Amino acid sequence: MSLSALPVVDASEFLAKGEDASFVTALREACHDPGFCYLVGHGIERHVDAQLIEQAGEFFALPADARAAIAIGRSPHFRGYTVLGDERTLGRRDWRDQIDIGPEAPALALSEDDPPWLRLQGPNQWPAGLPQFRLAVSQWLRCIDSLAQAMMRAIALGLGQTAGVFDSAIQPTPYTRLKIIRYPAQTEGEDDGQGLGLHQDSGLLTLILQDEVGGLQVKTPAGLVDVSPMPGAYILNLGEMLQAASGGYLRATPHQVTSPPSGRQRISIAYFFNPRLDAVFTPLTLPPELAARARGGQNNDPSDPVFSTFGENTLKIRMRAHPDVSRAFYAGVELGKH
Repeated sequence: MSLSALPVVDASEFLAKGEDASFVTALREACHDPGFCYLVGHGIERHVDAQLIEQAGEFFALPADARAAIAIGRSPHFRGYTVLGDERTLGRRDWRDQIDIGPEAPALALSEDDPPWLRLQGPNQWPAGLPQFRLAVSQWLRCIDSLAQAMMRAIALGLGQTAGVFDSAIQPTPYTRLKIIRYPAQTEGEDDGQGLGLHQDSGLLTLILQDEVGGLQVKTPAGLVDVSPMPGAYILNLGEMLQAASGGYLRATPHQVTSPPSGRQRISIAYFFNPRLDAVFTPLTLPPELAARARGGQNNDPSDPVFSTFGENTLKIRMRAHPDVSRAFYAGVELGKH
């Protein structure tokens, strides 16, 4: 599939002036169908991306025991390193390893009566002896967070709302999450092709920085299509919270990653812009012409409900993806009780 198969939207005018009707409309339509687009004109300098990709490579080149020292299984906040093959999607092993990073904050002192998703707040685990890694991550996060907030304003305007309609659910502290991911090639004869299984994102929007090795695929009515890397562009897609808030007008599109060919590895940086953990989403009142094209905010699978409280919805996905953390810190937790 060619690069032009997905919409390409240019944010430069909107970011410069705070308004651009053609961009707002183009972004809205891309988020309605197919739910994925290339974002260019985002204003983040290429060297900032390059430094993060370089430091990601340095991290994955660390000895296995150095990476294991910050294993995610030690963290009730789902922060740290996931060993190759230890994460699952729909019960199947994903062939990737990664480090998860979230907003740096102290863990909360909680009682048994508090919602379990409040345990998601807490400190990160950083690799010892690699100070440039944390610096590169922090610099990139400052840039990408500002971009994500601008995209949320554009999406709000596209839905016929005020630019700040989502602010009350986001501020003062959005629960953002960063996944720095390596997809190595699989061993010949054991390759089932699954780098990351088919899934939907859970939050508001996702911005993805890819290296030059492809593998991301998006589900469309025509089947799975490749999202080839485009130099200088981020991939933008939406999560279930915006799908729910728009009554299904905006689409949280299923997607997956296939393993790279023999002798290659793929680095991907996935940034998830989310609301506060306690944010509750109810559908917006859309203009009639948009409401007529809304498809309903729930997914088709009744066994996988989209909870209205973001913290509960994201904990659902994290527990399913990381059974080791669930066994250690969330034994007996039943979601949908708060």
